[in-house]
Amino acid sequence: MELISSRNNPKIKQVRSLKERKARQASGLAVVEGIFPVGEAVAAAQAGRISIDSIYYAPQLLKSVFASGLVTGQAAQGVPCYAISEEVFASIADKDNPQGILALVKPVSHSLEALNPQNAPWCVALVSPQDPGNVGTVLRTLDAVGASCLLLLDGGLDAYQPGVVRASMGMVFWKPVVNASFTEFASWRRGHGYRLYGTSAHAQVDYRRVDYQKPCVLLLGSEREGLTPDQRAACDLLIKLPMHGRATSLNLAVAAGVALYAMLDGMRNDPSGA
Repeated sequence: MELISSRNNPKIKQVRSLKERKARQASGLAVVEGIFPVGEAVAAAQAGRISIDSIYYAPQLLKSVFASGLVTGQAAQGVPCYAISEEVFASIADKDNPQGILALVKPVSHSLEALNPQNAPWCVALVSPQDPGNVGTVLRTLDAVGASCLLLLDGGLDAYQPGVVRASMGMVFWKPVVNASFTEFASWRRGHGYRLYGTSAHAQVDYRRVDYQKPCVLLLGSEREGLTPDQRAACDLLIKLPMHGRATSLNLAVAAGVALYAMLDGMRNDPSGA
């Protein structure tokens, strides 16, 4: 196959454009970079969760037998696979010391209306998240505890921002992620009888002293402001993570991880199981 060696090649320009949310929304495509994330994308495609649009790889950089197998395997299935020069790959890579492989994928769209206590009994909701590392880490953690899905409320990042995909270590392909307004979310959760547990420094209840029950949603506020008074009022129960040092709050992803594992433990008393 002919090597793409120009940064101005139309296909390379398309890959580069997908770093922007507007281009992702217009095309329905997203970039997945790195050996492990691309491997997870391929596995998710085989499970029917996403589809692979194309593969881009730099033969000079691709030292992994597993990664080379991903390219040959996808090519054998008819997925376009484009060999590009090391220099061109560096121009589209989102990380230093790139591993030489990325994929364009077409995610499956998920809607709030399609979620219910039967297919999503335990959800996590983030209000206006801004840090891709936090969103990706929350996805990894909710997968680890067996929670169902992630809800992104009132704007902020989308799930296929490159930093989110990378931080999620591929879990974004396996868990539904839905964007909605807080108003839409509040109506949805009331209509389906979800219990809403919110984390707040204003809470009086220690997060370790709760018998958590499904269907439920763990709600975390924005990284800077936390939950607003109206968002706190919408919760069935506010829980706090006690702070014993000088710090007044935890990183969003850390707080989510602490709370999710407490919920997993607390659900031992839930007849529906964890």
